[in-house]
Amino acid sequence: MGHGAWGISQYSVFCKMSDLENFTPQLTADGSFTFTSKEFGESFHSHYGAKQESFFKFVVPTQLATVAHKPVLRLFDVCYGLGYNTAAALQTIWAVNPSCYVEVIGLELNPSVPKAAIAHHLFDNWNCNHTEILTQLAFEHQVQTACLKATLIIGDARSSIALVHQSGFRADAIFLDPFSPPQCPQLWTVEFIKQLSLCLHEDGLLATYSCAAAVRTALLAANLQIGSTPPVGRRSPGTVAAHNKEKRETLEFPLSPSSYQLSQAEKEHLLTRAAIPYRDRELNDSAEVIVMRRQQEQQASSLEPTSHWRKRWLL
Repeated sequence: MGHGAWGISQYSVFCKMSDLENFTPQLTADGSFTFTSKEFGESFHSHYGAKQESFFKFVVPTQLATVAHKPVLRLFDVCYGLGYNTAAALQTIWAVNPSCYVEVIGLELNPSVPKAAIAHHLFDNWNCNHTEILTQLAFEHQVQTACLKATLIIGDARSSIALVHQSGFRADAIFLDPFSPPQCPQLWTVEFIKQLSLCLHEDGLLATYSCAAAVRTALLAANLQIGSTPPVGRRSPGTVAAHNKEKRETLEFPLSPSSYQLSQAEKEHLLTRAAIPYRDRELNDSAEVIVMRRQQEQQASSLEPTSHWRKRWLL
């Protein structure tokens, strides 16, 4: 593992008491735990199930169990958080192909979050065989083993993503998992998602829990195809995206299952004011400025009011 005699408990003592106090484990319906962010005023996961979200919102839509036969897989975990999405991905890939070499890059603003997840032993009920890897990644931000190279980059993802792109890293799967667009618009803008698309392999898949019209418009603006993933625990679906290859004859999601295709209501949602995307041309504006800019654009728009769409579809 590259950390000698260091064990999980030894690492945990380096987690500041303030970190533990700031992040209190909260039980979700599937028996796994999550945290609530005081900064963003939101939970890291839905109360329906933190663990199931990682598998069904991210790992399943990016088809990791299917592509795990490849000798090398690259994962880009945007907003690493507690580490659940990376944990679910590693568990899935190595269950299918234990010799698959996995490269992981995670982006995280607050290094206390993954440390607190380890210190609170949140993986204990996961039946996860990779807790030592996740522990080292949380505390040292680097892991190198015979089957894994993982890096956790701490800081504003808008700055970090340029480093990832310049390194030539092209992900087979991208997990886009920030807090909600109203709370964290910086990571849902047209400009940021275009940078993300440059880090996606030509055959790769991007998955996010959000079905917001503004998010889907930004994905389309990055020349990605989009599809709708089945709801997990709640009414709203997620979104999956892929590069828009010329050989594909339709704009429907290329990997075919009807469950991935947008419904008529979802298509019409993209023609309302809700679909006006967030913008951040220099990738350095504050959340308040980004939100205000979008609100002004919505007020000046001639697109259908979203309330009319909701009424038409009885939503």
